[in-house]
Amino acid sequence: MRIPTLCYNEGLSVYGGCRLCLVEIGSGANSKLVTSCTYPVEEGLVIRTDTKRVIDARRMMIELLVSVAPGSKVLQDLASKYGVTRVRFKPRWEECILCGLCTRMCHEQMDAQAIGFVSRGKDLRITTPFDARSEACRQCGGCIYICPACQLRCQGPQADTTLCNACLTMDPTCLDFYDDLQCWMYDAGQCGTCVREKKDS
Repeated sequence: MRIPTLCYNEGLSVYGGCRLCLVEIGSGANSKLVTSCTYPVEEGLVIRTDTKRVIDARRMMIELLVSVAPGSKVLQDLASKYGVTRVRFKPRWEECILCGLCTRMCHEQMDAQAIGFVSRGKDLRITTPFDARSEACRQCGGCIYICPACQLRCQGPQADTTLCNACLTMDPTCLDFYDDLQCWMYDAGQCGTCVREKKDS
């Protein structure tokens, strides 16, 4: 399974803000979760990308992100792919998950610096300097093009539910039987190995 991410783009600097690319490094009691896009690679490093601990952490992050921006098709698709069937957090119906893709796109690719982060903590947001129309903005649309929250879910902006789950696949996954995913050639649950082994046991 591919390592998911919302804040990484090959043409931009790494940020590590979405926390979806978590992997488990080390083994046993000394293992820990780190963001794969920002953790420095070193010789002999033991990396596990699809353990139960990692998948559970990704599901929690998806649940949190969906509660922030339920209108995002990208987030709804991730929720379905990872089997997230409930959101335990109050939906905020905001249009930004603070992944920083738009600010880096503006600064690094468009050389405009028309938008950026302001404030901290719960007040953190992205805006133009002094919340005024930026003279540096060329209206290129790069920020909208790269934004994962700008793609509206199928039900549109007035959806009745926080989660869509229209594309949810309820096939069993190897995580029910192993600590790591075993489906190397297909999406999780598609190979059927864990189903066959359960029947044979």
